[in-house]
Amino acid sequence: MSAALALGDDALVLSHRLGEWAGHAPVLEEEVALANIALDLLGQARVLLSLVGDEDELAYLREERAFRNLQLVEQPNGDFAHTIARQLYFSVYQHLLYERLAAGDGEFAELAAKAVKEVAYHRDHAEQWVLRLGDGTAESHERMQAGLEALWRFTGEMFQPIEGLDAAGTTGTTAAAGTTGTAGATGTSGSGSGVDWAELESAWLPAVTATVERATLTLPTGPRTGAWAAGAGRQGLHTEPFGRMLAEMQHLHRSHPGASW
Repeated sequence: MSAALALGDDALVLSHRLGEWAGHAPVLEEEVALANIALDLLGQARVLLSLVGDEDELAYLREERAFRNLQLVEQPNGDFAHTIARQLYFSVYQHLLYERLAAGDGEFAELAAKAVKEVAYHRDHAEQWVLRLGDGTAESHERMQAGLEALWRFTGEMFQPIEGLDAAGTTGTTAAAGTTGTAGATGTSGSGSGVDWAELESAWLPAVTATVERATLTLPTGPRTGAWAAGAGRQGLHTEPFGRMLAEMQHLHRSHPGASW
């Protein structure tokens, strides 16, 4: 599995999910904010998928089992609180991951250095809404807690090693030394710039916990294995809503093959 494909699919699928809020967001300002976040993610997806092949073909002509995105990002928007819960979990993860990739000198360093500024905004946006909903009315508190509970089980997959990502974050010298095997064995390199997945999770958990507790909410404590097994999305195993989303996303391109605009 290409690391660029996995990260690109995460960004592409979440971008589409956020784009579904167009015309449906609770307030006009949020309509613009979610659209901007979706466009940021789409820009990331285009760069990452172009490292693998033709971005249009990869987005619109692959079958469901060929996508390598996390199951978390494919989950339906639900009500607004569910969307914000999904954003909190993923944006904190992506921000921490891109910070680590930007600190290295691998193929993703330049992209991550640019994208980390965007993702910092995505994270702040999600955190502020969690605080606003959690510490708001009784109903908003209940809905925000329900969103956190509903999506919690999909968070464990984020910290499953992505094959090759350690090598992408290490220096050429270290890679040549034979440490470019499956990511996550030790998670570090001689340059200290590789992804340590256990360390990433240990940074993610207190960051999310701090926001949730400030919002007078409770972080779920149940299993975090997603559907079927942790890592299933990375293996091409997706949840039922993803098939419907993909059919909608690919419909126009597949209906008019070869068309130009």
